Amino acid sequence: MFNKKSMSFLEKLMLSSSPTGYEAQAAKIFRDYLSDCCEVKCDVMGNTIAALNPDAPVRVLIDAHYDEIGFQIVYISDEGLLYFRNNGGIDKLNVPSSEVDILTANGIVPGVIGKKPIHLLSESERSKALELKDMWIDIGASSRAEAEALVAIGDPVVMRANFRMLNENRFISKGTDDKIGAFIVAETMRALAKRKLNVAVYGVGAVQEEVGLRGAIASSFAINPQIGFAIDVGFATDLPDIPKKQYGDITLGKGVALNHSCDNNIVLGKIMRQTAKAKNIPYQEAVAHRATGGTDAAAIQLIRGGVATALLSIPNRYMHSQVEMCDLRDAESAVKLLTETIAGFTGSESFIPVD
Repeated sequence: MFNKKSMSFLEKLMLSSSPTGYEAQAAKIFRDYLSDCCEVKCDVMGNTIAALNPDAPVRVLIDAHYDEIGFQIVYISDEGLLYFRNNGGIDKLNVPSSEVDILTANGIVPGVIGKKPIHLLSESERSKALELKDMWIDIGASSRAEAEALVAIGDPVVMRANFRMLNENRFISKGTDDKIGAFIVAETMRALAKRKLNVAVYGVGAVQEEVGLRGAIASSFAINPQIGFAIDVGFATDLPDIPKKQYGDITLGKGVALNHSCDNNIVLGKIMRQTAKAKNIPYQEAVAHRATGGTDAAAIQLIRGGVATALLSIPNRYMHSQVEMCDLRDAESAVKLLTETIAGFTGSESFIPVD
């Protein structure tokens, strides 16, 4: 499994705050971890781009996003309560009573998301999902002036950091979507730094995935790769009431899931599966829950003249909540598969899907 240095990096990354559009804290942790083995730079959007063997003519991109879902302050009431909007896709059912951190110019201000007590809700109110507009963040202030001395309109908000190992393999944390992917990118780059490469490899920590794959568009356009791997979380279906006949059979701990969809190049997928079998790397088969879109793979594929792409999914329970769960064995299989596949490239492969 991963060594102490890797696990320390994972914990720091998970504990960081990186709401979409405000990813600087996670970006610094990611850059610092790779600076001793790669050429590392940051672009104007906040994407981190780490390079190995950059003079090679064939360029391979490994991408994952380190932005996380959150909120943004839009109004402060006379009572000192903060009203907010979502920043990325939020599961409203999980929001009430959540502890949050507000990222202000002067540091973190803690708070809790409040709503009317259930005792005071009417029967009709109890029977429907609460809207974000009916919630607020309480920071303990008793007036608008007291609140404005601590926070400002526009301040981003994230769920309180809560990384915890549950056992040897499984952990919970807010923001595993997709900091576990960023962890895998970094670990793969460190592994490839020890190998002889015939291709250039660019490891990207991308921003703003949760609002439209925006970081991946900018970074992949700049790199102009011929081959692209996107690592993101996928739905674990080893839970009650998730129909396998609709979403497939994906289990925590049984390996990275390789996808079948329009975003996945058939030739590249075949090479990855052959590599996994030859190297005894566990993996699972997945059919994306939509024909195309939803991850950085879709953005990378369409850059310039087109890119041969593959989506690697890390099984995830409780996605887009403050207690997502992943398994280190799936991350390990992803790192091994990416490392062996990329180290095996000669630079002369064709990925044109022909009979």
